[in-house]
Amino acid sequence: MSEITDPAELRELLGEAMPRAAAKDRYQLHERDREWIASSPFVVLATSDAEGNCDASPKGDPAGFVKVLDDKTIAIPERPGNRRADGYLNILSNPHVGVIFLIPGRSETLRINGRARLRRDAPYFDDMIVKGHRPILAVEVDIDVIFFHCAKAFLRSGLWKPDRWPETTLPSHARLVKEVQTNVTESVEQLEAYYSPENYEKGLYKTS
Repeated sequence: MSEITDPAELRELLGEAMPRAAAKDRYQLHERDREWIASSPFVVLATSDAEGNCDASPKGDPAGFVKVLDDKTIAIPERPGNRRADGYLNILSNPHVGVIFLIPGRSETLRINGRARLRRDAPYFDDMIVKGHRPILAVEVDIDVIFFHCAKAFLRSGLWKPDRWPETTLPSHARLVKEVQTNVTESVEQLEAYYSPENYEKGLYKTS
């Protein structure tokens, strides 16, 4: 077993970045970036606290739910969730974030790195209403760097190809929760009812 411990060793192993990849960083939104954001129904928001403890949180809504405020600023709405707020607590101690925008069927991704702040209200919240509900809060991100990432990971994984999807033998989410969280007192049947799509659909946007 051999651990890589310094940048020179890593670079020797990987080689130098290809010129096109090394030069793809951009610092404000292009019209194509705006189109991609408007077509994306799903993002992953990566954060870390001041000590480096990390979190990556999925965010999803109808396509275009992330609002472009200007050429260097975007806003991501928050909907009702489990209230852990891991990523948001991270932002309060360390504003640096990363965001990956996905579009179903597309094997490329749009990536934004920047500095975030939390808004409890803003005039644009009215543009983020879904099914009559305004967002709980929004994450505003000032863009430091933006670029498109190539398709290799999606092509290797076959993520969008149903014929390559594995036949999973994993138990349902309710059974997983019951097995791994020893403090859970509800029965599997109660958990199945709670995690059912029909029950979740009722609370996708309601805060209580």
